Amino acid sequence: MRSKLFVPALLSSLLAVAVVAAQAPPGGAPAPALTLSTTAYDDGGIIPVKFSQAAPDAAPGGGTSPALTWANVPTGTRSLFLHMHDLDFVRNRSIDDQVHWLVWNIPPTATGLPEGIPAGSRLADGSYQISVSGPMYRGPGASAAGPLHHYVLELYALDIVLDVTPRADAFETRKVIMQAIDGHVLGRAAYTGRFRRPQP
Repeated sequence: MRSKLFVPALLSSLLAVAVVAAQAPPGGAPAPALTLSTTAYDDGGIIPVKFSQAAPDAAPGGGTSPALTWANVPTGTRSLFLHMHDLDFVRNRSIDDQVHWLVWNIPPTATGLPEGIPAGSRLADGSYQISVSGPMYRGPGASAAGPLHHYVLELYALDIVLDVTPRADAFETRKVIMQAIDGHVLGRAAYTGRFRRPQP
């Protein structure tokens, strides 16, 4: 008697599993979101002087770039684009904020950037870089007399390799890149830090 009851119960359980599976979204669970992080400072935290223009050994308009890591690069990504900008800077009363760092055509297999990227338009991995200071990282530099500025690092996963070389002007370069990536973004991650120069 027990075995006769067991068979219908088993069939019922299998049917329930099949129904749940049929209701699952196509392709299963969604892929995890692209993430960006650094151990240099907390997301939303204060950026250490070491990574700013105020560092004792910083070149004019320079500084040491922080080590960055990312994960969950979407399938189909052909290149990565990193954009660092100062949300609180206003250029000529326009919508432009400050270009602190653009790095594009980073290989899709990369999982981060090391600390202290050297100056130069073309990096060892074939990517390009520029800022308003030139072909280099530009650290935060908000005045000690003003409020904390918000510096955002954004990472974009793209389904194309950008046919863009650095222009003479970083703002023009950013404009060209932003136009080129429209319609080609597979994922985006952001990380924010705050900074103002130490009081003298």
